Amino acid sequence: MNRDKRTVLFSRLRELNPQPTTELDYGTPFELLVAVILSAQATDVGVNKATSKLYAIANTPQAILDLGVDGLKSYIRTIGLFNSKAENIIKTCRILLEEHGGEVPRTREELERLPGVGRKTANVILNTAFGEATIAVDTHIFRVANRTGLAKGKTPLEVEKRLVRLTPEEFRKDAHHWLILHGRYVCKARRPECWRCPIVEWCEYRSKEVE
Repeated sequence: MNRDKRTVLFSRLRELNPQPTTELDYGTPFELLVAVILSAQATDVGVNKATSKLYAIANTPQAILDLGVDGLKSYIRTIGLFNSKAENIIKTCRILLEEHGGEVPRTREELERLPGVGRKTANVILNTAFGEATIAVDTHIFRVANRTGLAKGKTPLEVEKRLVRLTPEEFRKDAHHWLILHGRYVCKARRPECWRCPIVEWCEYRSKEVE
C-alpha cells in the first residue's frame, strides 16, 4: 500500500470518527492502567462492569493495595485469569507507591517494569493517557494491518514498527483506536464484513466478503 492510499484510508476513518478513544471506562491514568491489565483475554464490556464497582471503592494504588489480593479478587473474579491479574495489580500498586509517588510513570521502560504490563499495555497507556503517538498492536490491529495491506508483518512488534513508520504523522496518534475499532466491529476475524466496510475501496484484501 502506498502513502497516498494510506492517507485516503485514514482520512476516511477520521471522517467517520474524528475523536476516537478506548472503550474502557477510566478517569485517571491509574484507572486506565488497571483496566488495561484486566483487559487481557477479556472483553472491554466485562472489564467495565468489574471496574465500575471496584473504582467506586478503590481507585488509587493505596486504596487497592489496602484491599489486598483477596479483596481485589472479589471485584474482578468475573474476568478471565483474575487470580494472576490480581497478584500483578497488587504488585504494581506497591511499585507505584514505592518508586513513583503513586503516579503512573510516563516512559515505556518504567511502564514495562510493572507486573502485568508488556509492550502493548505500555503503548496503550502512553497513547491514551498521555497523548503520545504510539500504536499498540493487539489481535485486532495485527489482523487489520495485515489484511488491508497497511503494514504486513509476522509478529505484533514487526507490525507495530511498520505502522509507526508508514502511518502519516497526522494520523499516528489516533491510528491505534481507529484500527482496533475497525477490527472489532467490521474487519472481524472469522468473516470480515466487507460489504459495509467504509475503507473497502482502498483495502488490498483479496478475498473480500460479499453479503
